[in-house]
Amino acid sequence: MGRSRIALAAALCTLALPACTTLPEDAPRHAAAPSATPQDERQRPNIVFIMSDDHAYQAVSAYGGEIGRLAPTPNIDRIAQNGAIFLNSYVTNSLCGPSRATMLTGRFSHMHGFTKNGQKFDNSMWNWPRALGQQGYQTALFGKWHLNYSPEGAGFGTWKVLDDQGKYYNPDIITPDGRSVVEGYATDLVTDYSLEWLEEERDPDKPFAILIHHKAPHRNFMPAIRHLQKYLGTEFPVPTNYFDHYDGRPAAAAQEMNIYRDMYEGHDLHMTEAAGSSELRFDRWPDDFARMTPEQRAAWDARLQANNDAMNEADLHGRDLALWKYQRYMNQYLATVSAVDESVGRVLDWLERTGLDENTIVVYTSDQGFYLGEHGWFDKRFMYEESLRTPLVMQYPGHIAPGTRVQAPVQNVDYAPTFLDFAGLPMRDTIQGRSLREVVDDGEAPADWREDVYYHYYEYPGFHSVRAHYGVRTDRYKLMRFYGDINAWEFYDLETDPGEMHNRIDDPSMQGVIAGLKRKLVDLRTQYEDTDGPAVDDPLSTVAKGRHDAEAAAGLHHH
Repeated sequence: MGRSRIALAAALCTLALPACTTLPEDAPRHAAAPSATPQDERQRPNIVFIMSDDHAYQAVSAYGGEIGRLAPTPNIDRIAQNGAIFLNSYVTNSLCGPSRATMLTGRFSHMHGFTKNGQKFDNSMWNWPRALGQQGYQTALFGKWHLNYSPEGAGFGTWKVLDDQGKYYNPDIITPDGRSVVEGYATDLVTDYSLEWLEEERDPDKPFAILIHHKAPHRNFMPAIRHLQKYLGTEFPVPTNYFDHYDGRPAAAAQEMNIYRDMYEGHDLHMTEAAGSSELRFDRWPDDFARMTPEQRAAWDARLQANNDAMNEADLHGRDLALWKYQRYMNQYLATVSAVDESVGRVLDWLERTGLDENTIVVYTSDQGFYLGEHGWFDKRFMYEESLRTPLVMQYPGHIAPGTRVQAPVQNVDYAPTFLDFAGLPMRDTIQGRSLREVVDDGEAPADWREDVYYHYYEYPGFHSVRAHYGVRTDRYKLMRFYGDINAWEFYDLETDPGEMHNRIDDPSMQGVIAGLKRKLVDLRTQYEDTDGPAVDDPLSTVAKGRHDAEAAAGLHHH
């Protein structure tokens, strides 16, 4: 069985750590260990933390799904084969900025204060890369930051980041020296920067922690030109609930993240106006294509022209057009993933070539999950499975057995304590997660490991009109409370209804289970100190029963 955090901290005290002459104000109450020699420093593990944006676990072939079989991710799979795959990995708030703040701090959104995109993260707040840097690690961040303008003051020794969400082609890159447009493809540039730092800039006598954070495969799903046609001829399986009617799920009915209704045909689906034309249909944010060089744009158009011409000549409507849009979304999204997987392979190859893989922890994850047509959707936000779950694989030769499969429920609040633990640093009282080392030692969780996961989403009003909600997921059941202009409870038996199509909140036979879950919610909200939103026992003020009622409650009009 895994060990407790206290036992782990005691065991890791045998690893010598360099001491700081003065401790920062947010330092843990525990004393630092004695100063380390250069030889001791080389024994502490390096950390390579690779995070993509909106990479669905369904699109990672290590998880064994049909999409992964058709569009494999062999390099991400290498990490799972070399170490552990987490089969029940979840986020606390399925949204880019809040997930990144949770990853850094080990705290839920309401505790670190970044609950919605567009807010500003406090860079002076404690985070695990700074903590490692204060104890002798070299730290670097390359790629997506998306918490404010830049990570200046967040404690990274070196950084180069994308502006805000970042652009796929010729992105703006922000460094301590300013910002500039750099020609190239974002995933390749982030990888190049990372490998250059590893190869040429770091001190080989000190341990390092590098965060390689990709924009891809975030909307608007622009593959590298070399991958643009990779899946154009592949027929991906259409989810059985692609044409969901959202009966009994008013918040689901009122969303605006439907592939065939809400995606922008030009910007997102790269559809053209007419056969023979390269002019895009509606493109809300034209800069994504306008910033391409003439050569890049010509190569892009040439590779999609025949497929777009065939679509226009077929003059598709209704269900046929909805199905075509699904296939176009999938082939562009999965082709965008291809460069991420290549990037992972380049990093793994470099580690193996230099021999550093033997003393390096490599983690791959996404900031959250993503819908690949389930319920007819793209994007994330909801507590339904596809956005709540996120891929997570980890390798550390000699410490994590190859092929380990972790069943225990884990969350992104666990990343910060994991890196502290492996680096031999003491835990902090403010951290709300636990070290994953407790569940990867032998694949089993300690007796006091969490059984349930807590979730809270806040961003409404906002993109895609997903209402604020919180909830609990157990190994079998899920209970959610939506609040605001749509007040409703939803309850699912995941064993009999894994697609979450049948809200059984009013089922008389399930009232005992629902009452027990509400008690769990009260306990979890108390444990995590969450007082945002209505209390669990507050009555519902408005209940919308279907899409029309939901839209009326939200002040919308159905078309």
